Amino acid sequence: MTFSASTNSPANLPLAAPGQTNRLFWRWWRKQSPSQQDRYATLGPLVSVLLFLAAIIAAFWYLRNEELEREQESVKRDTEVVQQQIRLRLIENQEQLLRLGREISVKAVTPEQFMRQAGDFVRARPEVISVSWVQADESVKAARTTLSLPLDPGQAMDMDPLGGHTEPYDPLHISKEPQSAFRLARERNQPIYSKPYANQMGGKVIQVHIPLIDRSGFIGTLVTEYSLDSLLRYLVPREVSGRHAMGLIQADGDILTSTVGGDGSAVKPTFVYDVIVTPVGNGLMLRGMGFRTSSNLIGNTLFWMVVALSALTVWTLMGTLRHMRRRSQIQKTLVQETNFRRAMENSMLTGMRTIDLEGRITYVNPAFCAMTGFSEEELIGCVPPYPYWPKDRLDEFNRMFQQELLGRSPMGGIEVVMQRRDGSQFDARMYVSPLIDAQGDQTGWMTSVTNITEAKRVRDQLTAAHERFTTVLEGLDAAVSVVSVQRGELLFANRSYRLWFGANPDAHSQLTGGEITPDEVLDGDESVDHFGGLPTQALTNAGSDTREIFMDSVQKWFDVRARYVQWTDGHLAQMLIATDITVRKQAEEAAARQAEKSQFTSRLITMGEMASTVAHELNQPLAAISNYCSGLISRVQNGNIDNEQLVGALEKTSRQAQRAGQIIHRIRQFVKRSEPQRQPAKVRDITDAVLELAVFEMKRRRVTLNSMVANRLPTIMADPILIEQVLLNLLKNAAEAIDSAQMPQSRRIIDLRVQQRKTEELGQVIEFTVTDGGPGMKEEMLSRLFEAFHSTKAEGLGIGLSLCRSIIESHHGRIKAENIYNEAMVAGCRFTFTLPVDSGADTDFSDTVTPPSNDLLADNP
Repeated sequence: MTFSASTNSPANLPLAAPGQTNRLFWRWWRKQSPSQQDRYATLGPLVSVLLFLAAIIAAFWYLRNEELEREQESVKRDTEVVQQQIRLRLIENQEQLLRLGREISVKAVTPEQFMRQAGDFVRARPEVISVSWVQADESVKAARTTLSLPLDPGQAMDMDPLGGHTEPYDPLHISKEPQSAFRLARERNQPIYSKPYANQMGGKVIQVHIPLIDRSGFIGTLVTEYSLDSLLRYLVPREVSGRHAMGLIQADGDILTSTVGGDGSAVKPTFVYDVIVTPVGNGLMLRGMGFRTSSNLIGNTLFWMVVALSALTVWTLMGTLRHMRRRSQIQKTLVQETNFRRAMENSMLTGMRTIDLEGRITYVNPAFCAMTGFSEEELIGCVPPYPYWPKDRLDEFNRMFQQELLGRSPMGGIEVVMQRRDGSQFDARMYVSPLIDAQGDQTGWMTSVTNITEAKRVRDQLTAAHERFTTVLEGLDAAVSVVSVQRGELLFANRSYRLWFGANPDAHSQLTGGEITPDEVLDGDESVDHFGGLPTQALTNAGSDTREIFMDSVQKWFDVRARYVQWTDGHLAQMLIATDITVRKQAEEAAARQAEKSQFTSRLITMGEMASTVAHELNQPLAAISNYCSGLISRVQNGNIDNEQLVGALEKTSRQAQRAGQIIHRIRQFVKRSEPQRQPAKVRDITDAVLELAVFEMKRRRVTLNSMVANRLPTIMADPILIEQVLLNLLKNAAEAIDSAQMPQSRRIIDLRVQQRKTEELGQVIEFTVTDGGPGMKEEMLSRLFEAFHSTKAEGLGIGLSLCRSIIESHHGRIKAENIYNEAMVAGCRFTFTLPVDSGADTDFSDTVTPPSNDLLADNP
């Protein structure tokens, strides 16, 4: 049947307004004949079915294409997720290796410690096969693999899966790729990933080379070997691998490994998406693959119509079900979001309050309720004045509230005092911001309230502490100043500093001696961190030692202590504390003068006590001279002397005069007043001078003095007269003790020994030992022996041994006394004092050992 267009068709109906369409259609329909109405009635469902079928087919193909696009997008998304997982894991491992490399470079890690840390690293990362410490000459110093134990560099062995040793483990010479990566790491001084290659077990692997650099330069690399198969096995999430296949490929498309097993080329994927694996690079790419799960269905039009019509109802029901599920999910998500926001608000310590544009409270969180003590029901709907406003500050809060409604609240917040339900008050800070709805209209104000009572209390305490600290500094008698090292600017000066020096930073430099200047501390770009202005090395100790400085400008002595501190702005500064010690210095000078007088007095007392002995010794040569002169006069008068006899008698007279002169010279040198002078002194000269003076006392008291001075003794830095005074005093005291106790002749012996020895406290010293055979001393007297004005003699003044100790300690030496025991009986007493050896002094090769002598009792001719 053929239909031709006519004026009776609906398409030829005249145009009308939308409201007239139905009336025109029914008017046209009533004008048609019954046959035409039947024809149109038959054609209508057919057209409807054809249109419905066409719509179903179009919808099918549209849905199929949309599904393919979603699948492609899913493959892309999963591939990027896996790429991110691998990238983050490699970067995390690289950071761990960099830290280990830095510890190796600064020699903070031994090979044994490396093996332990590498073992922990490998055990925690299944994708890592080995971690090796390779030196600059490409030799392995230490290695740790998943199949080996920590071994020494020469014994590093890789092990087969059965646990047996195969060959020495060498991560570089397996293939050319590791060697190329090692050279690039050496050249670029940065982590380098090798190209993929097959290891000794046939697995596909890559290596990362972390360069090890110390001050001398490149010292090797830290080589870590990754298994590509393990990277996919452990780093691809299970839900991703369940949806799509993942594989690692090279730039030319060769598949290295895949999650589907084999090389992944057995089944051609429908969807493919490639991304570069970072930070590896070197052509290693990650490929995501998707496969179609359904086959093409081929059928005729009736099949498609039946399927479409059959699936229509199911699709409608499924669509309704999906809609209900989606609505349920959305509702559930909304409830979760609401609960999350509520939990977050409930867990906050900051109080939240919402008011509308009229000032009515519409919302408060639990923190606000806990802060004020009012319940949510009591606060919701309240209008000013609010119950938490203090009654005595209503006007103040009304003004702030009006400013809040006008949007004029400061951005930094407002500090207010709020009142709890129980009447107590607390300090708070309020921040106000406008509340905007989804349409962008303001519906009210959101206020956050923070309790700052404790913070304000701490701040007040810090302020008070700062004031107390400043008060203390200002009240110190010492001058305290801080100067910027970079700018030389005076950053702080207390009252004493300003009183003595004003605000002049030059006085600070003079007090520190001017040792450290900004140019010296900050010399060179490499020694300074320009961000903080601090030296990158440890702060110097220069100027940190105590020093004493005399300032001409104020005519005062100062004890100066300085150190470097980090100032409040983060920059380096020097702090100085200068204490006025003028009175102390004057007292020390007076004490030194008094000590000098005491030393001189002690020498006079010593010589006074020995005066009778010295007079006796001088009487012998003077008597001999008188006899020689009388004899010569008598023989000359008688004329019975020749020239030879005359010369002989005159020579004897001259020797006796020289002997008397030497005795007088030695006494004069000992007792004359002079300033203490430390100078290089020979031990031999000191002992000889003392023996010449002591021999008179020994003879008078019938005591044998034995002396032994070691040979090749070094010179000492000392005042010879003071050391002679100490040694002579000890010898004289020993002789007096023996004579006073009326010891038998067998014990009337004094031994003087001088030798060099080493002590833990002073190092190399010269040790003087005076040992006598006297009665010794009581133990209770030994502890007070060197105290001033304490004497063991009835007529003693108690200044001799005290002065000896002062002299020895002023020479940085030590002195002690002890009894000598023969079993339980005291056999004598020993005094020992030591003097430190001058490290730069020469050895006195002229000294020889003086053997014990018993002829000191004999009279001189």
